[in-house]
Amino acid sequence: MAVILILTVVLALMVTMVVSLFKKDKVEIDPHEGQVYIDDGFGMVWMTPYENVPVNDIAREEIVMQGSKPFYTGSAYTTLRGIDVSEHQWGIDWSKVGKADIDFAYVRVGYRGYTEGGIFEDPYFHDNVKGALSNGLKAGVYFFSQAISVEEAIEEANFVLERVRKYNITLPIVFDWEKLDDVPARTFGLDPAVLTECALAFCQTIEEAGYDACVYINRYMGYYGMDISKLTDYDFWLAVPGEYPDFYYKTQIWQYSFTETVPGINEPTDMNLMFIPNVVETPEASSNPQ
Repeated sequence: MAVILILTVVLALMVTMVVSLFKKDKVEIDPHEGQVYIDDGFGMVWMTPYENVPVNDIAREEIVMQGSKPFYTGSAYTTLRGIDVSEHQWGIDWSKVGKADIDFAYVRVGYRGYTEGGIFEDPYFHDNVKGALSNGLKAGVYFFSQAISVEEAIEEANFVLERVRKYNITLPIVFDWEKLDDVPARTFGLDPAVLTECALAFCQTIEEAGYDACVYINRYMGYYGMDISKLTDYDFWLAVPGEYPDFYYKTQIWQYSFTETVPGINEPTDMNLMFIPNVVETPEASSNPQ
């Protein structure tokens, strides 16, 4: 009887040791391994980032507000401040804009209607481009797209190219496709894969003509609306009003306000910061061979 009791105790100890070993060796699996915690514009969510898209390298503390204006205080970039305008700002006194703290202007070339899909030129396009350039501002243009096919995106790019050739457009030409939920838009429910192909087709057509191209996004479009991992050959223009360009990926232009007051413009105006990388010369590059 005593032998059986001893064997039972020994067996129980062995089982306890084995269970203990298994518990010790068990590795807890992180359900969010490889993910990042981001604000997608609706709230904080976990996201698996694209591997080939450069990450935002501007720290929050490098953006300092002075009144309603953000200023970049880091050393990696030089910034330019600019506006973007369309017929909604109607008659602009560009001589006053040119004397304000403005370095560049993006002007809408035209737009595609969101119901029947016709293409229209912005009635103030020519006046705005001429006004910006004649008052010392760098000029860029954008097209408000509602393309639902590659063919329509190429049509839009060609529409833009026909109108910009006579002007000194030095900034990237922008594909501005926006999701419209509160109107009966023909683009409603467009597959993100199709939209990605539209953006590619527009940008490729623009660049084949010798210009640089850019894609306008907000957080929803950047995270869900299209596959930006296929658009890394082009700049991104981010619309995130506020005190910081709060987006996981790197962008070249930040639209930080929709409601700025600008001398010479009677209506609320969008305001932007453009980030231009500072080139750091290596000793080899800067040396002068004798």
